[in-house]
Amino acid sequence: MSEEKSLNFIEQIIEEDLKKGFPKSNLRFRFPPEPNGYLHVGHASAICLNFGLGLDYQAPVNLRFDDTNPAKEEQEFVDAIKKDVSWLGYQWAEERYASDYFQQLYDWAVIFIKNGKAYIDSQTSEDMAKQKGTPTQVGTDSPFRNRSVEENLELFEKMKNGDFPEGTHVLRAKINMSATNMLMRDPIMYRILHKHHHRTGDAWCIYPMYDWAHGESDYIEGISHSLCTLEFLPHRELYDWFLDQIYDATKTRPKQREFARRNLSHTVVSKRKLMQLVQEGYVSSWDDPRMSTISGMRRRGYTPTAIRNFAKTIGIAKRTNLIDVSLLEFCVREDLNKVAPRVMAVLNPVKLVITNYPEGSEEWLEAENNPEEEVMTYRKIPFSKELYIEREDFQEDANKKFFRLTLGTEVRLKNAYIIKGEKVIKDADGVITEIHATYDVDSKSGSGTEASQRKVKGTIHWVSIPHAVEAEVRVYDRLFTHENPDGDKEVDFKEYINPNSLQIITGYVEPSLQSSNPEDKYQFQRLGYFCVDKDSSAQKLVFNKTVGLRDSWAKIEAKE
Repeated sequence: MSEEKSLNFIEQIIEEDLKKGFPKSNLRFRFPPEPNGYLHVGHASAICLNFGLGLDYQAPVNLRFDDTNPAKEEQEFVDAIKKDVSWLGYQWAEERYASDYFQQLYDWAVIFIKNGKAYIDSQTSEDMAKQKGTPTQVGTDSPFRNRSVEENLELFEKMKNGDFPEGTHVLRAKINMSATNMLMRDPIMYRILHKHHHRTGDAWCIYPMYDWAHGESDYIEGISHSLCTLEFLPHRELYDWFLDQIYDATKTRPKQREFARRNLSHTVVSKRKLMQLVQEGYVSSWDDPRMSTISGMRRRGYTPTAIRNFAKTIGIAKRTNLIDVSLLEFCVREDLNKVAPRVMAVLNPVKLVITNYPEGSEEWLEAENNPEEEVMTYRKIPFSKELYIEREDFQEDANKKFFRLTLGTEVRLKNAYIIKGEKVIKDADGVITEIHATYDVDSKSGSGTEASQRKVKGTIHWVSIPHAVEAEVRVYDRLFTHENPDGDKEVDFKEYINPNSLQIITGYVEPSLQSSNPEDKYQFQRLGYFCVDKDSSAQKLVFNKTVGLRDSWAKIEAKE
């Protein structure tokens, strides 16, 4: 770790441990997702934190799946998580699963029972909740708390063998029913679940609770620093108590430390709520580009670099706060500005006829791909007599501040000629169907003639109609109209869903995009950044709008 940079409080903890003699070679981190949904932007920050520490300290980072609840977990989610972590640019040292340790966890639980540290409780869940007390009132002992070791061992083995229905028995740690921290009031270690597990099949009928499996899994793997979000702070006492019962001083003892969750405005990041959006049809899938999932951001055209830069910008804090989504969009825009080729597309077309251009002629003009490139590259774009331009780029009656095409004024067609508006043709409803213009034959961009250097106030984009490729363009807005849809607990977050979060339009793009592949990213000049969607094919191009050229919500100004 370089001392030059300012350390966040997690790094300060690690540095302090190293100063106290903890061997740097024993540093080990982990990212521990539960495979019950797709990862979201909050997970992206945790991924960047853990894997970033691994890179900074040259320490291994495990990807460990907390697969202790087969009722909600699927292989699909495992595969999606692995894809997301890899896409973000990180590689794990080992792929592990809590289910790898089911036998060891069971064996330790048996030792707990033999040492009088755990017992089988046969109360209903409702009765257990009542006897647990409240934050201001101590709990009362379960009537089964003083079962004999022999009876507990017998019942626990029968639970394991599948002899009892779900909900009839649980294994509880025997700690303290008067503890101030309610999590220490004899927490459940195992429950009965007759569910098929995506890795262990039907081998187990009992499954460990998160609090029991998590710290012990960290211990088995030799994790030095177990980093969790702030809601796990009350769990730290229990994490340490479980470790106290099995800790061998010759091994690395994990240290749990907590950082604040960074919530994002106009989004929800609860996997339960994200699943609701999918299952109830508010979005098309987990990777719908309006979702806050990593796969949704990838499909929308966000880049791994942008997400990593976002995580670095917001940093690690001890206090939860709401980050404006405009900051994420700024990071996306900043990266795409460097890497996305500039191309021409028209999304609200009106026909432009250049009346003095030779009938049946065409020419291929040179256009730069991206002015940010270190070594400039170029492509050819076709030009003809009939073009599409944006309807907003023409006004029949315009004021002096309108610098695009009007009747009697000149503008430059990007990478092409200067044209002058001459007349319009309208339909029976008075809607303009054609604009007629003339061009200055000597004004072609880059031709080296004096006319080509002529300055006009406006430049507009276009596509040649005979060469234009029709495309479906999906324009996205914020999924929620409220800045903090989770903020009002009295209102269902779905009440804030934006009914106009998706608009599908037909546009026309230059022919160079015909060979595009899914996830290819472009700047449609003067319109924004767009990404080829996975639904795209040789027969039908489909683009997703990633982000505008500027922050349309006027929160963050970015230089383009």
